[in-house]
Parts: sequence; structure tokens; C-alpha cells
Amino acid sequence: MSDSTPIPTVIIGAGPVGLAAAAHLVERGLDPLVLEAGPTAGTAVRDWSHVRLFSPWSEVTDPAAEKLLAPTGWVRPDGTTYPTGGDWAEHYLQPLADVLGDKVRYGTTVTGVARAGRDRIVDSGREEQPFTVHIRTTEGREERITARAVIDASGTWSGPAPLGANGLPALGEKACADRISYRVPDLKDPAVRARYAGKRTAVVGSGASAFTALAYLADLAKEEAGTHAVWILRRGLGADTYGGGEADQLPARGALGLRAKAAVEDGHASAVTGFRTQAVEQEGDRLVLVAEDGRHLDPVDEVIVLTGFRPDLSFLSEIRLGLDERLQAPTALAPLIDPNVHSCGTVYPHGVKELSHPEQGIYLVGMKSYGRAPTFLAMTGYEQVRSITAALAGDQEAAERVELTLPETGVCGGAGLFDEPENSENAERSGGGCCAPATVQTLQIGGPATTASGGGC
Repeated sequence: MSDSTPIPTVIIGAGPVGLAAAAHLVERGLDPLVLEAGPTAGTAVRDWSHVRLFSPWSEVTDPAAEKLLAPTGWVRPDGTTYPTGGDWAEHYLQPLADVLGDKVRYGTTVTGVARAGRDRIVDSGREEQPFTVHIRTTEGREERITARAVIDASGTWSGPAPLGANGLPALGEKACADRISYRVPDLKDPAVRARYAGKRTAVVGSGASAFTALAYLADLAKEEAGTHAVWILRRGLGADTYGGGEADQLPARGALGLRAKAAVEDGHASAVTGFRTQAVEQEGDRLVLVAEDGRHLDPVDEVIVLTGFRPDLSFLSEIRLGLDERLQAPTALAPLIDPNVHSCGTVYPHGVKELSHPEQGIYLVGMKSYGRAPTFLAMTGYEQVRSITAALAGDQEAAERVELTLPETGVCGGAGLFDEPENSENAERSGGGCCAPATVQTLQIGGPATTASGGGC
């Protein structure tokens, strides 16, 4: 890089929030450089291309990105419809990356970020030094890139949480890896469908991804005899187990919970509550989950673990980050997104102030900024990068201004089923509302299935 070449702001990840950050920088006359490990824009999004978002098109595109796309003739899809991950990548993310042109580099993995000439412990002259970003290309070549600031929008998709309830892999989890998945299955893929058809599958998790997997497996059960899901919950069934229902201001998110509820009520899934997995044991060609309290689940053929994600902080080890000790989110942001207190509808819109670290000029944004919290929405990330890029441009008034109103109620996650035709019927049948069903079939370990109260609002 010559002395006359502007030093770019490096953005890690060409997903929705990373590309939005680039669009905002371009709008302000600043130079972005987006580094994407995969071969295309939205590589992680494409991994769940079969899953439908619970936010409509009007809420998953960024205003600055739309302005950048407009001269190409791009037109946003119907704002009232709900894209799949594949739709999002094909009809928005890739066109946006194409407009950015050589400002996006593919096949480029960031292996380290530091202050130029300063390791983590050196104070002298630290703030005056630019960042140096170490990368490795798919050809194995190593390079260093100088950056005036770094926006890490790499997400958490590569770090699924394990099966073990204590945050570590359950005993035997790695040994049984060939029958354990950490993704919502694409049951339209013949090979994946064959894996679960006629099988007994444990689904571990309580968020939107688990709801989606339960709904998909319930649909499969209607066509393939012997297909059954065992829903493993670390807590009990309560008023908020299925989300906000018809009271959710994101209707697709509410409908998703109702689909999971219907799967249980219709007998396609059984709920096992208060089960904190400690071990996975092999029994012939099947698996037995063992809880911390000694309970053994009846054998299953497959396990789908949907217990959240963790941020990869390894390549930031030479940077002075201020992270909450529990959530691994920025210290000022953590109290606003604590899942013990908040759903995405009660998260206060936030920007550069809450996302700053002791090391000036570096920001974790998007899903990665939430650390282990699952309550992220795309439009939250767009507001984050609007504020951060305003600050980088010296527009402090705009950086501190809140320009986002979030929908209320419900819980957050990554998928929805709302615009599938059968959902209106399911919503009507299930009765909606915020409550868990008055009665649900709960599987009692070591005994017959009984009916247990599901609580109320």
C-alpha cells in the first residue's frame, strides 16, 4: 500500500451487517475493505438457506445498502414477505457485495488483529498506531493489511454451543459426532431426509432454531411413519416456552412457536423437561442421553443440538477488549441484552457508545456483539453500524442519535414459518396468546407418558 493510498477500515465478514457497514462507510466517503473467509457473500447465511427468517424483507435490508444498490436497478422484494436464508443471500447480499466490487475480498480468513508494532501489554504510543490485520488466503498465502479501524462482523455461526449443560461437550459427544448435528436439518435434501425419516431424534434447545427443527420433523412425521422428535428442555414448560404467539409484533416469530406447540400437541414430539445433559452413551447403533441427575433418556437415532452459539475471540487475543464475563459481549451492552431479562423487543437500541472497547477503533458488531446472547435482530445490527460509521466519520451527533424502533414481545432466533400456507390453520387451532398449552404430553423418563400442566400467563 503506497503512502497516497487511503488506509481502509477493515470489516471482517461479508454477511448482512458487515456489508451494511461497508455501505455506510461508502456513503460517508470512507474506504471499507471487507474480508470474507468464504467464496461468496453471506457464506454463513447460505448454510441455512432452507430456513425462513421471521423478519420480513422490509426489516432485513439496510437503508444505506439500498441507496448503493438503487443505481443498478435493484428493487427490494415485497417488504411484507419473508425470505429464506437463500433468498436473502441471492437477492440482497450478493448484489450488494457485487456493487462494492473490489472492496470485498473472498477466500480471506483473518488470523489475527493487533496494533502495528505493539503487542497487548505495550502502552507506549499504542493509540497512535494503526491496526494490522493478519490474513490467510485459500491458497495458503499470508498477508498483513493496515487498517485505521476494524469492524468485526464475523458472527458466531462457526461456534455452535455443545450438548453438555455445563457449557462443555458432554462425555461421549465427540465420539458420537457422526449422529449429532448442530444445525436445523434441510429435510428437502434427500440425503438429509433419509437420515431422519422413520427415526427417533432428540432436539436439544428452547429457541427459534429448536422450534424450526420440531416443526420440520413434525411435517416429516406426517409422511414417514416412525418419525418422532424428543424435545429436550433444560428448564420446565412455562408461559413463555413457545414465545409470544399471536401477541408477537413479529408475526412470523409468533407463528413459529405455535408450530412447535402443535408438534407437541399432535404427538409428533414429546417434551422432556429439566434435563441437563451430562453424557452420551452408545447402545448398539443408537444413542442414550444421560442427565446430570442420573436420568437416562430412551434411545434415539439422532441428536440435533440447538443450544446457541459462541463468538470466536481467538484472533483478537492481542486487542484490549472490554467484555462481560458471562455473555462475552461488550461491557456496556451486556446489561441491555441479558437473555435472563430481555427479549429482542426489550433491547434498547444501541450504537458506538455501548460497543466501544478500551482499545479505540475496534468494534464487534452484529451477532458477534451479542456474545452468547440469542436475542439479535438484523435491524439492530444495521443501527449499530450506522452509529459506528458516523463516529468514524467524525459525526458524533449522528453517532449518538437513536434511529431504530424495535418490535415488542416474543423471543428471538433465526427462523420463521409464517408465510407458509398451513400456518394460518395452525395458529387458529392452537389458540395463540402468550401461554403454553394448558396440557401437553410430557415424557417421563422410565415411566409412561403423562399429562402435565403447562402453566398460564
